[in-house]
Amino acid sequence: MTDIAVLESLWFRRFAAARNTGIRLVCFPHAGGSATFYQPFARALESVADLWAVQYPGRQDRRSEPAFESIDDVADQVAGLLGSTAGPPLAFFGHSMGAVVAFEVARRLERAGRPGPVALFVSGRRAPSVARIELVHQGTDADILNALRELAGTDARILGDEEIQQMILPVVRGDYRAVERHRHIPGPPLTCPVVAFGGDEDPHASVADLHAWADHTTGAFEAHVFSGGHFYLVNERDGVTAAVAENLAALTGPVGGSRK
Repeated sequence: MTDIAVLESLWFRRFAAARNTGIRLVCFPHAGGSATFYQPFARALESVADLWAVQYPGRQDRRSEPAFESIDDVADQVAGLLGSTAGPPLAFFGHSMGAVVAFEVARRLERAGRPGPVALFVSGRRAPSVARIELVHQGTDADILNALRELAGTDARILGDEEIQQMILPVVRGDYRAVERHRHIPGPPLTCPVVAFGGDEDPHASVADLHAWADHTTGAFEAHVFSGGHFYLVNERDGVTAAVAENLAALTGPVGGSRK
C-alpha cells in the first residue's frame, strides 16, 4: 500500500483536523484552480468527513512540475494512488473540470474492481453525455483572461496583475486544453449515488445539463440548484456543504470500516 504521508505531500492537501474520519472526501479543483479552493470546505465538513483536496501538478507548490496533458492522464494517476491506499470509504466532489476528473477517477476504480466512491458530488459541469465544442484554449492570452472574468471565479486583483497573469496563464491554458479535448467514452454507469450542484445562471451547465448526470449511475440521483453563475458555490458554500454533509452523514453509519 502507498504511504499516506507521501500521498499528502504530492497529490493531496488537508486543511482541517477531521473530527470524523468515517469517510474520506476527495475534492477536485476546477480549471486553473488549486487545492486551497477547498480550504473553507474542509472546515465546514470536518465533523462528517476527512477532506483531501487534490493538488494538480503545475501550480502553487507543484509549479516546477509540468502540468498534466489530459484528463485521462491525471485520472489515471489519481485513481492509481487512491486504489493502492487503505483507509475509510471514499466520496468525491468536483467542481467544473474537477467534476470530469472525479467522474473519470470513479470509473477507473470501479473498472479495476477497487472500492469506488460511495458518493459522487458534481458541481458546475454538464453531464459527460452532453457534448459541446469549446475552444477557449485556442484563444489568445486576452481571450483566456476574458473567459476567467466572465466566470467570476478568479480574484480581480490577480487578473489585473501582469506578472501574476504570466505565471498562471500557462496552467490555465493547459487545463482548458485538457478538459476541452476530453471526449466521453460511453461505458457502464457508476453504481454510487450522484448528487449534482449548479447555479441557475451558469452559462456552462444548465439545469437540464445537471439532471443528465442521472443517466451515469444506477444509484440514487438528486440535484440542487442555487442562485448564481458558474462559481455560485462561493456565495452558496453553506448550502452546498450542508447538502454534502447530509448525504455523507447518511452514508457513514451503514458503510463504516476501512477499505480493503
